[in-house]
Amino acid sequence: MTTEKTLAIVLRVVEFSETSCIVTLFTEDFGKIGALAKGARRPKGPFDSALDLLAVCRIVFIDKSADVLDLLTEARLERRFRSASRDLSRLYAGYYIAELLRELTDLGDPHPDLYRRADQTLLTLDLDGPVGETVLGFEVAALRLLGYLPALEACVVCGAPVSGGGRVLFGQLAGGVLCPRCRQGQKQVVSVSPRGLEVLRQLAGARAVGAPGEIDPGVRGELRGLLNHYFTNLLGHPPRMLPFLGAIVNP
Repeated sequence: MTTEKTLAIVLRVVEFSETSCIVTLFTEDFGKIGALAKGARRPKGPFDSALDLLAVCRIVFIDKSADVLDLLTEARLERRFRSASRDLSRLYAGYYIAELLRELTDLGDPHPDLYRRADQTLLTLDLDGPVGETVLGFEVAALRLLGYLPALEACVVCGAPVSGGGRVLFGQLAGGVLCPRCRQGQKQVVSVSPRGLEVLRQLAGARAVGAPGEIDPGVRGELRGLLNHYFTNLLGHPPRMLPFLGAIVNP
């Protein structure tokens, strides 16, 4: 067993006993961890109300190095997600980001770039950044950083370049754009507008939160629907926050 220190985003808090809880954290250095926080529910416990959902904390934990929960021994609040108290669309967006981090990552698998992107995204939402664009930017960045980004330049089946001169075929199950020749036999195929494909490509190449800036509401809605289905296929089930995502298309 070793004692580790790192920054972490609180993804889930579940009551365990009258005084303790089990937390799921996405850390900068160790990826996702599950930990027991003894005394976290006491009025004057050792965590000083730091374990709020979506809060960023500096934590100390004992890594059990086995298939058991780690032990959280300290959590000092760095930043609280304050938008949750004033804007439902930002609250839903934050919950959705936490869900994606829980569902797309494995325990103990470090992704420091994804941590930093998630941290920046939550901060942007908290500072009144555009909700719809910020969430789309995070989704595409997460797909890229985790190796799930769909093919956007060449046909995912044959590798032929796919132009954006007209609406482009996109295979949800195939995992990217399709040329007309490879359309046959593919299931769950939709079409993407030239502008929609262009924005997806820009987001996939962006390293800054919110790029490429304001997106036309029609294109934003089109991409929202496309990614809803893509993440549903990727996860094997619809995200729990899917019914609430309509609220973050237009803000």
